[in-house]
Amino acid sequence: MIKKRVLFVCIHNSARSQMAEAFLRKFAGEQYDVESAGLESGKLNPVAIQVMEEEGIDMSAHYAKTTAEMLKQGKTYNYVITVCDPKAAESCPIFPGITRRLHWSFPDPSAFQGTQEEKLNFTRKVREQIKKRFCNLLSNPEGVFDGLWFPSLR
Repeated sequence: MIKKRVLFVCIHNSARSQMAEAFLRKFAGEQYDVESAGLESGKLNPVAIQVMEEEGIDMSAHYAKTTAEMLKQGKTYNYVITVCDPKAAESCPIFPGITRRLHWSFPDPSAFQGTQEEKLNFTRKVREQIKKRFCNLLSNPEGVFDGLWFPSLR
């Protein structure tokens, strides 16, 4: 079986795209080759690592990558899903080959200002929004992924 290739993209590859990558790996990693990248160079958000550990997902070995690196390596994807705000998503490069682009907008945990506890709570809310998106896909009897057929998510 040839795995479909999925790339999640956000601004710095520090939280949202990393969490989306981790959830798709957890829920359907045996059927999808999934990666994440940022539009700009960034650093993995330690709060994102912490809240994903609460889900039993270890992201401690993850690191931030850029879309430029992926393009330079000649990587191609079946689906590129931007998880940043719509304006930033417009900056996402076009990858070679036949790629379907989707957009899921989630708030940026790395941009949130507040105490450590407030940052944790905000990041948990974003994590839950991302998880809910995948849970909705999994519970959809037709296996429709934003208008696309993903049979493994049935």
